[in-house]
Amino acid sequence: MALDLYSARGTPVELQNLNWHDMVRSPISKLDDDAFTRVRIVLMSALEDQALRFAHAATHAGVELREGLARVRRVELHQGMALRSLLGADHSPLELALAHKQCAIEVGAALAQREPDEAVARALRFVLLEDLDHLYRFAALLDRVEGKDANNILQSYTDILPSRPSILQHRAPHDDLLVPYDCTTVRTPSRLHVLCMLACASQMRGLFAHAGSAQADPVVRQLLAEIASIEEQHATHFESLIDPRETWLEQWLLHEAAEAWCYHACVQQEGESRIKALWEQMLDYEIGQFHFVAGLLRTQQGQDPQRLVPRDLPEPMPFGSQREFVRKVLREELELSVASQRYVPRSQESQATRDYRAHVDAEGSPSEAVAAGYTWSPGTELARLHPAGA
Repeated sequence: MALDLYSARGTPVELQNLNWHDMVRSPISKLDDDAFTRVRIVLMSALEDQALRFAHAATHAGVELREGLARVRRVELHQGMALRSLLGADHSPLELALAHKQCAIEVGAALAQREPDEAVARALRFVLLEDLDHLYRFAALLDRVEGKDANNILQSYTDILPSRPSILQHRAPHDDLLVPYDCTTVRTPSRLHVLCMLACASQMRGLFAHAGSAQADPVVRQLLAEIASIEEQHATHFESLIDPRETWLEQWLLHEAAEAWCYHACVQQEGESRIKALWEQMLDYEIGQFHFVAGLLRTQQGQDPQRLVPRDLPEPMPFGSQREFVRKVLREELELSVASQRYVPRSQESQATRDYRAHVDAEGSPSEAVAAGYTWSPGTELARLHPAGA
């Protein structure tokens, strides 16, 4: 069932108050709860973080928005804290990296199949293959450093396969820019999809950039730095699709719509009752925030919010394994790169990208080192090399 943001009233912003107990909840079970419960947690915490980043940036747009942004931003912070508390301390940094990559792959693949604009769909598929390779590198590292099988986290939903090699994903900054969509003609799903994947990439960039400081192994630290850098490229990739003619208030309304749309999908598909109750509360909060911003759009810009966000939002995205679609994209689009705002065969990459890649890999590639000779199969390398009774 699709969500109608205008018929639902939600919780008014002035009543959205979480206490410290609300913000620190009992974690999910790392191994017993379904992996897609964790995928939903990762996605929604990414969207809350993205909303927070946007609201701080938008504060510089003008004094007339500052009070409203401050009110909603405080609630968004507390919502994000509540969601992140669901991922317990029993998740190691590498297991969290795998969880975030699984989210990016499965959500990205689900959205790509429903994307009406081929330019946006191609961006989703392009980044999908790069995230797939990152998952493979993290799985190899988890096996070799912690002696753990990545499939304990992934629960067989997501393939552990090499894809477009991470060593070939480094590009000159201007080569990650794309042609923006046209805000006068773009369809609502495209706007929502771009914001979802921008949130995922931005969250992973921050997570990986900071996680390395807690690691003793220099190769682990280097791999996290390498993938964090590529996540900055992905954030640039998706951000460049947004039409810069959209005003700050218009973009704010779209952020709130994207959050509400995703929370609605979580409510529809969550099987764990405790977590579903949280999704329902957060959905009511986001609907209230949407109405708050819609009111500002009417009074400050004289715009009808339905011009941006119609009543007929897309059907909820599905949370489930997209294995066959991912394999199809892997077969058909592996050899692509980007140059001059278009996708090109790797042989047509810019000299600037080739020079940049040669510089960052001048003393070796962490992503190549951690997965050298690695092929995933059930169990760990140590178990395979030294079977019981051998």
